[in-house]
Amino acid sequence: MSSPDSFIEEVTEEVRRDRLFRLFRKYGWIGIVLIIAIVVGTAVVEWRKVRAEARAEAFGDAVLEAYDLGSAEERRAALAGIAADGEQTHLLALIEASDPAGDRAATLAALDRMIADATLAPVYRDLAVLRRVLVGGAEVPLADRRAALEPLAVAGRPYRLLALEQLAYLMIEEGKAAEAIASLQGLIQEQGVSRSLQDRAGQMIMVLGGKPEMPAAAEAPAMDTDEDMEAGSDG
Repeated sequence: MSSPDSFIEEVTEEVRRDRLFRLFRKYGWIGIVLIIAIVVGTAVVEWRKVRAEARAEAFGDAVLEAYDLGSAEERRAALAGIAADGEQTHLLALIEASDPAGDRAATLAALDRMIADATLAPVYRDLAVLRRVLVGGAEVPLADRRAALEPLAVAGRPYRLLALEQLAYLMIEEGKAAEAIASLQGLIQEQGVSRSLQDRAGQMIMVLGGKPEMPAAAEAPAMDTDEDMEAGSDG
């Protein structure tokens, strides 16, 4: 290649680089903004998803705790104090109007409608199934109660620990004390189990003649949180 040709090629390359640099300076911020928008958008979607799941589980736990109270008046007062919006508002209104102490048949019918409603969020349908088992009690065949609870007790379901607790009680009902003790002991050791549930399981183990083995964190008072102490006092 001759010197003039080489010079022209070098000049052309410099012009091309200069043009690209000027284009980048002029429009490069658009790409940066798009990347930031994608990252932020993904983070917001995940945050909203986690927040919605946490709110749904907290709502379900609050409803179950309200129904554990002794009198119908206490239950109604506790239900009235539960924060709810959107779909939860309709669900809470249904639950408040269907207290088994006032009308057991209406409560069971309402729960059956919820279970059959395919448009209802799975976390609420699971709650309805669990509540149906509790309200139905011994009048529902034991095999039917177990069949309803077992799908709720698999990993990833929102009320897995509560379902495992009820399955252990079914073992007691069958006279299988040793199996129930083993199941309740395993429940105590589960990750994420509440203090009130640990207390209930431990008390039942002692009633059955066993000795509960509490996790180390649960045995150390210094590690207790305010929420744990409140849950334990309710248990």
